[in-house]
Amino acid sequence: MPRSDHYNTKQKDLILNIIKQEEKDFTIKDIHSKLKDETGLTTIYRFMDKLIEDGLVDKHIGKDNKTYYNYLEKCDNKNHFYLKCESCGKIVHIDCDCIEDLSNHITNKHKFKLNRKHFIINGTCGDCNEG
Repeated sequence: MPRSDHYNTKQKDLILNIIKQEEKDFTIKDIHSKLKDETGLTTIYRFMDKLIEDGLVDKHIGKDNKTYYNYLEKCDNKNHFYLKCESCGKIVHIDCDCIEDLSNHITNKHKFKLNRKHFIINGTCGDCNEG
């Protein structure tokens, strides 16, 4: 294996390990600063695009017009979705059979098929509601 391939894999592993630990929205610059210049911004952007394509990362524009990302825990259960707090940015992975009824209702009544791979319900988490 050429040295450059091994180096790229090491960089990707570093990026993936950091984003898996993030419980809230993060930016590319957040990841870059945690890597302490071990990985260039271009590599981070390219890898994030790949993770978005693979369904492991969600990308969205925040209220401040900055681009934010969230790691979406991979799950093989078809009845999973994510709850995202609009205050703190935390994402919680949920496995719940009731999502099947909601999905069927939306499909049958409203003729709209949900993308279950990226199904995110926005709201406010319990911690932020208490504050």
